[in-house]
Amino acid sequence: MAFDVVASARQEREEHVPAWRRTLVTGLTFGGFAFYFALVGIVTMFHGRWIIVDTVSLGHALLIVTAGAAGLYIAYKARVGSYQELLLQGAGAGAIVGAVMSLLVLVIVNFKLRFIFVQLWKPLLKALDFGQDPWTAAVILIVGGAVFGALGVLFFIMNPAIRKPIVAGLVAAGIAGLFQELIQLMIQSYGTFRELFFTWDGMTLQGAVILFVVFAAISAFWGWRRESLNARFERLPVNRQKTMRVSGYVLAGLLVLVFPYLAGNFIGQVLMLVGLFTLMGMGLNLEIGLAGLLDLGFVAFYAVGAYTTALLTASSDAAFMQLPYWVAMPIAIFFSICVGVLFGVPVLKVRGDYLAVATLGLGEIVRVIVLSDAAAPLLAGAQGILGVPRPWIGNFELSTPVALFYLTLVGSLIAAYIAYALENSRLGRAWTAIRDDEDVAQALGINLVNVKLLAYGLGAAFAGLAGSIFAVMLGSIFPHSFQLIISINVLALIIVGGMGSLPGVALGAFALIGLPELLREFGEYRFLFYGLVIVIMMRIRPEGLWPSASRRREMNVDEEDRAVVEAELAASKAPAKK
Repeated sequence: MAFDVVASARQEREEHVPAWRRTLVTGLTFGGFAFYFALVGIVTMFHGRWIIVDTVSLGHALLIVTAGAAGLYIAYKARVGSYQELLLQGAGAGAIVGAVMSLLVLVIVNFKLRFIFVQLWKPLLKALDFGQDPWTAAVILIVGGAVFGALGVLFFIMNPAIRKPIVAGLVAAGIAGLFQELIQLMIQSYGTFRELFFTWDGMTLQGAVILFVVFAAISAFWGWRRESLNARFERLPVNRQKTMRVSGYVLAGLLVLVFPYLAGNFIGQVLMLVGLFTLMGMGLNLEIGLAGLLDLGFVAFYAVGAYTTALLTASSDAAFMQLPYWVAMPIAIFFSICVGVLFGVPVLKVRGDYLAVATLGLGEIVRVIVLSDAAAPLLAGAQGILGVPRPWIGNFELSTPVALFYLTLVGSLIAAYIAYALENSRLGRAWTAIRDDEDVAQALGINLVNVKLLAYGLGAAFAGLAGSIFAVMLGSIFPHSFQLIISINVLALIIVGGMGSLPGVALGAFALIGLPELLREFGEYRFLFYGLVIVIMMRIRPEGLWPSASRRREMNVDEEDRAVVEAELAASKAPAKK
């Protein structure tokens, strides 16, 4: 009931906003985004990357999406009025976006401002003028913006049965165009099939049309038959349903196993990095997601695992001995656990933000020690440790990124099983209790010292395993590989994936580690969108992409409380009825 009151209050406020003001503000806002993308060089850089060869560049796609997003926002916010009025408002907002970009074209042509803004010169003009004179280009931008703004509104108000297939087709064609180089490497042995969809400059128009039609048809068929298929599945015996689910899981597992082998070493390298951060994420998830212990020095455990492995296996003067990897790895994990426990002792009584600062200081202490001249005779200092050998299984050396990915995958699966068992154990419930309220947990008889030290130690074990695999992946260890940014990335993937959720950790690692690696060709601009996506996601889905059941319940309770408060405020501000 509270949600209905709040929704009606918000809708009433929206009805009082004049249409022209909403159109103007929305157009200027999204036009400002497009102007910023052009000013920092994103449009210029993306224009050199075709999605569909000689038809649509990535820079043009960015402008199209911006104008379409303005129309979507108009339709989402308005919710009142006829379809014709919404289409006119969307077209107006899109036209304003185009007008902002046309103004930029005229500024580049008539004023020499490159000494102030280095991107305002011919490459950007080439991306915006479509080979036409400035005034014709301005008309094209304004009219095109109006068209895509109206399409954004139309896309929002159309029947979901039509919208979903269109989305599926556009996403499939967009992904194929964006990652065309990787896809071509994987299918280069299939010459005729590759030539149907791609040239070496990008995806062909016929390939994009084929992909759009195929995936839109699959989505439409699934939407048409989903209810009947689900009903037929529900009528099956329980044991048959269980068998089919298990078969689906097995098939998905086989695809995960086979895909890196077919995709090649680059994809194997990316997936291996995802696996390493998944391992670290599972460890930090025990500390933060379950026990509520914010740790920004987590990279120290990662470094201990890597350095221990290197010192016990490398064929260099800095190494202590040359043990086999399978002997050195458990020792590395043991030393990581010891360091984790030692880290936990000084911060047992520290909570909240102070705990984050304290663990950050401890992590920096480890980094400084590794770089110091005093520890150089033991840890080799800035020169690092070279000659870390690859592991062997019998007569087979795990020398390629794909082979090391399988090692990381096995380690991640074992770690996931251990983390799942711990989460549902008595210790896991004790961690949850101290996360919610330490004082109450202690009053119930939970030993805070033991429980916290176990959280630090077991979390460090996962990071030590990841560091051990990282050492053999590189074949050398340098102090600069263990910066604070690693701890921040691990924390970010847990928040994005879902606090306390093991599947969320893996999904967050793929989203924040895998995708930026696949988009490395776009340079540092990929981190701009990386941050933008995180901010948007925290606004839209603060519980994470795949939250745990407990986290989902907590967020629902918070939303209900906030809705009740907003409803009471709205009721208090409403004029009393006579």
